[in-house]
Amino acid sequence: MPSTSLTPQDFSQALLDWYDQHGRQGLPWQHPRTPYQVWVSEIMLQQTQVSTVIPYFERFMARFPDVKTLALAEQDEVLHLWTGLGYYARARNLHKCAQQLLENYQGEFPDTVDEVATLPGIGPSTAGAILAQSRGVRAPILDGNVKRVLARLHAVPGWPGKKPVERRLWELSEHYTPHARLADYTQAIMDLGATLCRRGNPDCASCPVNRGCEAHANGNPQDYPGKKPKKALPVRTTVMLILRDRNGRVWLEQRPQQGIWGGLWCFPQTDDESQMDDALKVRAFDARADSQPLDPFRHTFSHYHLDIVPLEVAVDPAGTRDSDGRWVDPQSPGTLGLAAPVKKLLAGLDAPRQSRML
Repeated sequence: MPSTSLTPQDFSQALLDWYDQHGRQGLPWQHPRTPYQVWVSEIMLQQTQVSTVIPYFERFMARFPDVKTLALAEQDEVLHLWTGLGYYARARNLHKCAQQLLENYQGEFPDTVDEVATLPGIGPSTAGAILAQSRGVRAPILDGNVKRVLARLHAVPGWPGKKPVERRLWELSEHYTPHARLADYTQAIMDLGATLCRRGNPDCASCPVNRGCEAHANGNPQDYPGKKPKKALPVRTTVMLILRDRNGRVWLEQRPQQGIWGGLWCFPQTDDESQMDDALKVRAFDARADSQPLDPFRHTFSHYHLDIVPLEVAVDPAGTRDSDGRWVDPQSPGTLGLAAPVKKLLAGLDAPRQSRML
């Protein structure tokens, strides 16, 4: 199967020796390595760097120290503590998963990778990482860092998003996963990809397994793994209506659970300024002054750019119902889960502008 000169024993031993000297062993979710802590960290680390995750993880653990506390929390509070990490479906699935664990497993994780992988937001690689790191289960993983290490080690051509390439990498991950020190090995191979076998500037000279790496021998590690075919991201535009009452409060509405910013609280949105009057009418608001445009900005998702045009509008709130939305102090919005652009706009609503509007 593999053409490299490294046996699985050579590979894992070299990796563990390197990890003992250079690996990341002081991460907060490693002390202790409970399934709950490892799970939360793995979900947060999807699409997000360790340095960014650490403060979020520590705040999350302080509020939700165990599965039961998380399961019984309101979704708003979970999303509030997630604000800024992005990819909010991760937080919603984390909450759902905790509820299922409490209801079906007495708050504990199942014992097998297959069963863990059926839980919301958890796939085979994350399930393997949870059980390998917290319980020492022999379970191969295949996150982005591991894909990069293995693709370079064997010069595997093609983009890992294609099924044949992914299958090949899973075979290699299974081949090299040892039968001992599973928690350390799992962290070690992720660390290797994150710190040495980097995407843009790999440090091949310091790599503990460089003598068996085909891409290094060929002098082209940057060619692996193959890149996803590029597509130009489409651009969409939305107008965010920052509706303010006489007390300076702003009106927020909760987004549907599905779609962008699912379950988060946002300003009302329209496709363009000409729809503002209709948006106010349907909410039983009357504008008390002309709208004031704020600086537009762009928010980029994985699949499109969203150009946001904020309009600040002073309104009379007669007829509004709490079931339709919520009036909040822009400087103290409480524990609501906020979309990142909304959080940014709230922070920019300063007192001088408020006094001019009101």
